[in-house]
Formats: sequence, C-alpha cells, structure tokens
Amino acid sequence: MTTEILQQRAEIGQEIDGDTVCDRLRRTAEDSADAPALSDQVTGAAAADGDGWRTLTWAQARQQVLELAAGLAALGLGKGERVALMLPNRGEHVLADLAALHAGGLGVTFYATLAPDQLAYVAADCDARIAVLDGAGELARWEPVLDGLPGLKKIIVRDAAACPAGDQYLTWDDFAALGKERFAADPGVISARIAEITPDDPVTLLYTSGTTGNPKGVLLTHRNILYEVAAANATGTVTAGVRWVSYLPLAHIAERMFSIYLAIHTAGHVHFCPDTSQLVQVIGKVRPTSFFGVPRVWEKVRAGIEALLAAEQDQDRKAAVEQAMAIGRRYVQSCQYGHTTPPGLAEQFQAADEQVLGPIRSLLGLGEAVTVSSAAAPLPPEVAAFFAGLGMKILDIYGMTETTGAFASNTMDAFKLGTVGRPFPGQEVRIAEDGEILTRGPLNTPGYLNRPDLTSQLIDEDGWLHSGDIGSLDEDGFLSVVDRKKELIITAGGENVSPAAIENLLVAHPLVGQALAFGDLRPYVVALLTLDGEVAPAWARARGIDADSLAALATNPAVLAAVEEAVSAANERLARVQQVKHWRLLPVEWTADTEELTPTLKLKRRIVHAKYS
Repeated sequence: MTTEILQQRAEIGQEIDGDTVCDRLRRTAEDSADAPALSDQVTGAAAADGDGWRTLTWAQARQQVLELAAGLAALGLGKGERVALMLPNRGEHVLADLAALHAGGLGVTFYATLAPDQLAYVAADCDARIAVLDGAGELARWEPVLDGLPGLKKIIVRDAAACPAGDQYLTWDDFAALGKERFAADPGVISARIAEITPDDPVTLLYTSGTTGNPKGVLLTHRNILYEVAAANATGTVTAGVRWVSYLPLAHIAERMFSIYLAIHTAGHVHFCPDTSQLVQVIGKVRPTSFFGVPRVWEKVRAGIEALLAAEQDQDRKAAVEQAMAIGRRYVQSCQYGHTTPPGLAEQFQAADEQVLGPIRSLLGLGEAVTVSSAAAPLPPEVAAFFAGLGMKILDIYGMTETTGAFASNTMDAFKLGTVGRPFPGQEVRIAEDGEILTRGPLNTPGYLNRPDLTSQLIDEDGWLHSGDIGSLDEDGFLSVVDRKKELIITAGGENVSPAAIENLLVAHPLVGQALAFGDLRPYVVALLTLDGEVAPAWARARGIDADSLAALATNPAVLAAVEEAVSAANERLARVQQVKHWRLLPVEWTADTEELTPTLKLKRRIVHAKYS
C-alpha cells in the first residue's frame, strides 16, 4: 500500500468520522429545508392543478421519516430488526427505508421479480418482522408463503384498496397516522434510537439478484456508504443539487446510491419513474442534470436513435447529422487521458454541438445532463463511441454490491473509452495471477449475512475482495473488465473465450436485442439471438414488412438476412476461435419480466443454458 493511498483514506476518514446517514439527512433537512427532495407522478385532478408531480421538501421528507420511524417502533420493531420492502420506485419506498433505519432497524428491499419460494428464502434469511408492500401484485407473491414466516408480524400495504382485512394488515395511511400520533406524543423515543446508531452499524442489507443459487445478503455500514459518497465526490463526478430520475430497482446498489445517499449528500431532487416503459417520457419532463443507465438502457436508446436516422428521408439533413456525429466522436476521443485535441477540432465541435448535437441531446431529455454514466456490465465500445458522436462522455464505472457500488470510475477530467477508469481514492486494486480483479479498502462489505463461509471465499486473509471478474490495469492505472471469471467459455480446443466480447458485437446491430454466446467443450461458438422489441417492428414497417408479432418477424427472410449480416459483421472483428459458426433467432424477447434476465438486465446464463440446451 502506498503512502498516497493511506493519506487518501485518512483524509476521507476524517471527513466522515463519527457520521451516520441519519446525521447527513438531519443536516440536509436543516440546511436545505425548502429544497425539493422526492417527487412522485400524479394523475387526474391532482395533475391538472399542478406540474404533474407531488413533491416533498427535504424538511418534509425528514419529518415523515421520523414519524414513520415512530410508527415502526409502535408496531414493535426492535433494534437491528429488518423491514422487508417490496415497492416500485416511489417516495414511500425511500421514506420507509429511511424510517426503518431511524427506528434502529434495517430496511431490506426485495426485487419485485422474486418468485414466492425465493421471497420466502430471503424473508427467512433476514428474519423480517414487518413488510411494506405496494399492492395486489406484491401481496399475490407473499400470500402463498406467509404461513412459513412466523416472525413476520405486520404487513403494511400502500394501496388501501388492495389491503386485506385482518390484524396482520395495515394500510399505509393508517400506518402514517399511527406514526404521526406517536412521534408527536413522544419524539424522544426515536431521538434515543438514532443516538445509539454508530458508523459501523449496518445501513442496508441488499440481496444479490441471484444469477445462480440462492441470493446472498450483503451488509453495508454507514461508514461504507459515507466513504463511497465522499470518494465519489472527490472524483468530481457528483453533481451538486442533482436533478435525478430514479427507475432501476432500489434493491440495486447503484440506484440506491444515486436515489438515496448521494441525493441526501447533494440536497438533490429525485423524480421517481415506477414504470420503466415510461422512462423516455419522464426523462423528457425532468431533464435530469445527471443520469445513470446500465448498458442495456444505453443500447436501447442508441437503437432508437439509429432507427430514426435510418428512416430520415431528407438526405442532406441525414448527411449533416452524420458529419456532426463524426466530429463529436473525434472530439470526445481526443479528450481521453493522454490524448491531445488537434488544432481547430474544439471549434468544429462547438459549432456541430450548437447546430446539431445539442438539439439531439435535448430531444432525448439529456441536454442539461452534466454527467452520464454506466455500470453493472462493461459498456460495449460501439455504444460508447456512438454516444461520443453525440458529444456525450458516458463515464463507465465499476463495482459490485459487495464494494458499496463503484470502486473505480472514469471522470470528466480523466477517462479512457473501453475502460472503467481508475480506483477511487484510498481503494487498492490489483490483478491476481489468474487475471481476477482484486480490491481492498474501506468500501469492502463486512460480509454476507449468516454466511461466514461465503464471506471467507469473498475476502481473503489479507483483506483482498475477489471480484469474480477478469480484467487488466494499464500503465496509467485505468482498469478494464473482460468478463466474469466463471463465465469464460472453454472450448474443446482448450481456448478461453469471453462470451461478453462476442455478445457486445452482436448486439451492436439495432435489430438484435439480446445475445448469448455458448461454446463450452465445443469446437466452435454458437449464439442465441432475440429481436429488439421496440426497434424490430419499426425497422420492419420502414421496409414494408407486414408482421404482427416478434415471432413472425423472427421467421421473415428479410429480417433473417439482416441478422445474418450482423453476425458476419461481428465475426469480421473476432479472432477465429471467437467467431460464431451457428446462430438461432428466437421468436421471443428476453426482458426483466422473463426468467432469462436479472432485474438489472444481465443474462442469467445458467437459466438460458438449461432452457435452450
């Protein structure tokens, strides 16, 4: 460990010394009392009377957190006990989570896609005592397993119309009224509980989405979270007073960092988008000053833009866009670490940005975004290059739940396309002999709940956390991620092949929604492909192809020919051992609602392997 790393740790440690998330929320509520904090969309008469949003200020949000904490205490929540949360992205979700924390307990957000048996496993593993559910859909998942969860004493339901009768159930409104009454009668109960919370107490318990086996509960402390916030702030990628759209599951560490902890730190304004099919419209309304998307989100935005450009009939206008994007791409690439912008290119870019690129970004709702970022999986180089053509530096960042989210990041001042940036201040990173990425420092989890055996496999005796990813560090300290260690294909010839490297090239074509490369113990690689559910129908209509479903399109000769071209184009950029020899276009789409993808849109490879063996 270098002196510089020790000094960085000491400086950040001094900055957050003694603090908890509860302390940070109190200060933000005091210093930015009237600043907007949490906004939910409203419909009907309520929307007609305002801007379409119901908004809490930071002072109002903290007051509700304290009252709801008193409600949880009144319902019997004890110190360290867990509250299960299954709600979409909305204000009540964040308020309930923070209320559990202020009551001395712990919120545990459940992925909405969990099957009842998985749900029962997680609820039993964390010994949930109270559950907060959104409505009928969530109740339908819980009711079959409630008999096996004797420790679950109370279920709070946000949608009063869906709340069953019986002593075990309570509507959100009644819960809020109980909390308001109890807090007004004796605020000292919650004040005393907050005073007992220490920086090394857990602030959240997140269960990995479980691409294989049962989910694992990752504990993160106040110290972990506040170090992450301070380290991110030190990199210059944190936007003060951020205007944010929250749409990824709050069980995902990245969304949780952005929508809760960084929002508290910056006194930001979070707008909730509970229905991801409405994301484009919400972004257009909110015009966020910072935006985060997993690679699949960026791929779909890119596919949509390319479909519009392909349909453009005015050839002069089309040529102007292509020329401007070429300038944008060259300019952003010239801004990379170690590069120099050629004379005159900055001026060319400024003109292209004012006339063409800026208006396109504004149409996307990202015209005011100071920083845009990507994580959860490596961003395909073609996607990064495409958005560079729009003048956007998508900052690829890297981390995992077990490292409190990002521990390496590109920044506006130091980035390299195709890498995930440099380690955060005070966090060590090295590459093991077998190529695995290891990291050590204040961001590492204390461990998995109830699984010391798995914790010892994750973090070795010297404190190095084993990421499970294969990567490399260049001479400037920038980290690149190749693939998951366990997902590398070993061909019949003994060659190690990265499936992600193949898949990224296959999905570069707008028609291809998802791709899975397979080649274990085979002499060559094969691939399963799906069509993009939004782009493919538009592509077909533009060519006069009449098809009423993806299944029909998947058998259309013109579509198959286009996909064949996509596979050939990918193969031209792959080594012989990586090339796809056979492929199949499936008649279905893989989405977060199907069993082939995790809630964060990553492939569940073992599920796909078994289902399509």
